Amino acid sequence: MPIKNFGGLLNFAEAMEKQDMEFYLSAASNPEISDVSDVFQGFAKDGKKNITHIQRTRRENVTEMILEGITDFFRKPFVLDAGDDKNMDRSQILTYAEKMETRALAYYTEGAVKIKALPEVAMALKQAGKKRTAHMKKLSSL
Repeated sequence: MPIKNFGGLLNFAEAMEKQDMEFYLSAASNPEISDVSDVFQGFAKDGKKNITHIQRTRRENVTEMILEGITDFFRKPFVLDAGDDKNMDRSQILTYAEKMETRALAYYTEGAVKIKALPEVAMALKQAGKKRTAHMKKLSSL
């Protein structure tokens, strides 16, 4: 399904953040990764901040959203089935977390390019991407 406009771009970003946040909150209580529980709780907090920032960006740019269309941008490459940490071991949890971060970074990077006509929105996506880059660095050190 294509993402055709500003609203669709931010709606998908918000849904992606919620899905990732739920996984991190659940995984943080999984005994398989108790040593990194704080890291995953921090990732979930960053997700909540990203959602707040995305919602604020939507509200602040609502008048421009009608004017700016997006072409050749599709959800499919960024869809990831929700992970169930309860059925995963430590390695699988960390691998899934890396997939989430890679997917989110790619989405924010490509989305910022597609919406560059609205610099405030592109900047919001880039900021969310920076948090995801930091997450990837932390995950690689675990």
